[in-house]
Amino acid sequence: MLGFLVRLLPFWIREPLIILVGTVFGVRILFMALVDGEGWVPAVIGAVFLLGAALRVRVVVHALRARRRRAPATEAELTPVTPAPVTPAVTPAPVTPAVRRPVEKKPNAFAQASFAIGLFAVIGGALWIEGKLPEDGTAATGASRPAACRLDEDEKLPSAYRSTPGAVTGADLCRALNRTELPELLGTPAERSVYASGTDNTAPLTDRKVAQPEARVEFETYTVELSATYNKLTVAQYAKLTTYGDGRDARKLTVLGRPALLTSDHMMKIQFDLGSGEGASGPVEQGPLARTLTVAFDGKDRGGSYDLTVWSESGLLPDDSALVDIAEAVLPRITRGARDQD
Repeated sequence: MLGFLVRLLPFWIREPLIILVGTVFGVRILFMALVDGEGWVPAVIGAVFLLGAALRVRVVVHALRARRRRAPATEAELTPVTPAPVTPAVTPAPVTPAVRRPVEKKPNAFAQASFAIGLFAVIGGALWIEGKLPEDGTAATGASRPAACRLDEDEKLPSAYRSTPGAVTGADLCRALNRTELPELLGTPAERSVYASGTDNTAPLTDRKVAQPEARVEFETYTVELSATYNKLTVAQYAKLTTYGDGRDARKLTVLGRPALLTSDHMMKIQFDLGSGEGASGPVEQGPLARTLTVAFDGKDRGGSYDLTVWSESGLLPDDSALVDIAEAVLPRITRGARDQD
């Protein structure tokens, strides 16, 4: 249908338009392939677009040369035909003086082609400049625009949130965690978040009576998770519990004037076979090592805490100071308001 509509256009509009579109798409796709490292397939596609545009340019050039070689209209075509003689018995009609018809001025094909080529050059330059400009003016710090938080707005808020004064939601946590300076705090300023979400969960084994919202932001190197648990367990009590297990990596400290605890533990890895035949379901396996910073809600440690966890599939972990910096930057920005708590 689109091709039929394009063929209805006049030649001197259709051909420059095809050249413009083909060149812009070709330059943009080649830029993605060569600069952004998208691979050889986009490079081939971009080359095909440019080749098609070049063939159309050749057609336009031949048409221009043909118009220049076309002979001008002869004088006989411009002179009106002399009326035939009449018999003497009839009074001759007055003869209208011959008037030379002005030559119809046709559109300048060369000017149209030049305009189309100039327009494509402007658009191509704008696309190239757009790829070089920083996003939201963040090139000075190396940060980039974060991915938007994915939220389930249709899910009903559990009753544990309504019965807990001051409880925040997963949207509140995601809004505070998903910030442009987060990659720099992790030590990977050139990265960009690829996924962000917030969920309104409840703590396990509590019969959905304890609110435990969570937020997650993923990068190519690290994954950061922030959760809040509204129970009566204090950080001091949690520190004692770690002494019964393998607490070699546990470390007590103070963050924002509140008791805090650094611990390490392995994530869980579960594999499912969804019928694709590429994998098989299996038992829960030990995943990569994660580092968690637990910070009390207040300086008096009256129960409840924030958990900031960082891990990577490669097993690499940032320094403990990075977790402290993230907590100091994120926790003061946690505010209610992303969802109605009433």
